[in-house]
Amino acid sequence: MGSVGSVPRLVVAAPASGSGKTTVATGLMAAWSARGMAVSPHKVGPDYIDPGYHALATGRVGRNLDAYLCGAELVAPLFAHGARGCDIAVVEGVMGLFDGASGEGELASTAQVAKLLRAPVVLVVDASAQARSVAALVHGFVSFDPEVRVGGVILNKVASDRHEAVLREALEATGVPVLGVLRRRAVVETPSRHLGLVPVAERAADAVAAVDAMGAMVAEGCDLAGLVALASSAGPLVGAAWDADEALVSSPPPPLPFPSRGAAPPDPPVGPGGPRPQTPDGLERAVVALAGGAAFSFSYAEHAELLTAAGAEVVTFDPLRDEELPEGTAGLVIGGGFPEVYAAELSANERLRKAVAALAERGAPVAAECAGLLYLCRELDGMPMCGVLDASARMSERLTLGYRDAVAVSDGVLAVAGTRMRGHEFHRTVVEPGAGASPAWGVRVPERRVEGFVEGGVHASYLHTHWASAPGVARRFVERCRTS
Repeated sequence: MGSVGSVPRLVVAAPASGSGKTTVATGLMAAWSARGMAVSPHKVGPDYIDPGYHALATGRVGRNLDAYLCGAELVAPLFAHGARGCDIAVVEGVMGLFDGASGEGELASTAQVAKLLRAPVVLVVDASAQARSVAALVHGFVSFDPEVRVGGVILNKVASDRHEAVLREALEATGVPVLGVLRRRAVVETPSRHLGLVPVAERAADAVAAVDAMGAMVAEGCDLAGLVALASSAGPLVGAAWDADEALVSSPPPPLPFPSRGAAPPDPPVGPGGPRPQTPDGLERAVVALAGGAAFSFSYAEHAELLTAAGAEVVTFDPLRDEELPEGTAGLVIGGGFPEVYAAELSANERLRKAVAALAERGAPVAAECAGLLYLCRELDGMPMCGVLDASARMSERLTLGYRDAVAVSDGVLAVAGTRMRGHEFHRTVVEPGAGASPAWGVRVPERRVEGFVEGGVHASYLHTHWASAPGVARRFVERCRTS
């Protein structure tokens, strides 16, 4: 158990989306990392893509801080968990500084997270279409909530030296220092498509080059020493860092143990490395296969950490490349991503599709979110998938996006009926039917409906959840791995 402590930290925010937060935040991470600093990367909200770029810039796992999914009380502990041993932390905001969950006030906004972390904010302003008005804009953001401390401004997309001079002169009246000026450069543009930026896992060398360019541009155009000083002015935080083992200890156990199926389990398999690793209580670790690679790149790091703490040996595999599940797989977790982009390749990997179907058929636990749901369907855009679920999936013109307040409808491998969890949806696909005979979740907003599938050991749904908010989910899943 570590203390939240006083790691220097700052929040990179903006008046609106598209202002350049990702460029500045990733650039700061890369620039400080290049100077030998250990940088802890964080992202406000549920987004999976930006943390991939953060991880590339820092060499550390990008972590999310979401007060809606996890609760405000976990924001500082989860931050401290990621920031252990670091010299500085950078927290990239979401949307505009004060934008959060719809109809919920400041909940899940960048401003709320900045206050929970007692962290100063640096405001990234797109100055491409304004001059003296920038002062009114910054003044409004500084004064809107006195508890949010805007400690500096970085001007983005500045056209010329003359433009910069006008902006700086106007901002003198606000008393907010200009800590950086960036010109627009195509080299740092990152490609987008139907759900935002293209993930790092799909770009490889191009992503590395983009992150390097962001770091160089920020190092050239920003006052790195001044930004370090601003980060060092963050207030002290009191409390303990989040820890997966302790989270499981403090979470309630599964309401009922899963019944044992059949005879006693066989002896642990022995391979070149000897018996599989064991948990501290002497139980063999159950192998949980975690889908990864370009098609399934969306996963919160805490999920694997909780599975490990619950007694699993988490093994990542790539459904685009691997034709078999990891040896000894007892359970399968398939998170989000872009299977629609790789439908042909996923369909062509028939051996793996059959292996997944066989695993589900024998009752092994399978947890699938969004992309995982599509992969388990009978078909995706007309191409055969795993056929675990009697449902078809297709691309849609309609974007489904937003936080969800959900209740488990059916007893399954993740939760018992009545368990309340908060989640997030983000997709341009449709699954027909949208729910099975035993739905996964009942959703209350934006409309009342049921969705997803609970069939045997399968729990498949569009809903992305963060298990740190309910660690018992991981324990229940691993327990099922041992008894199925």
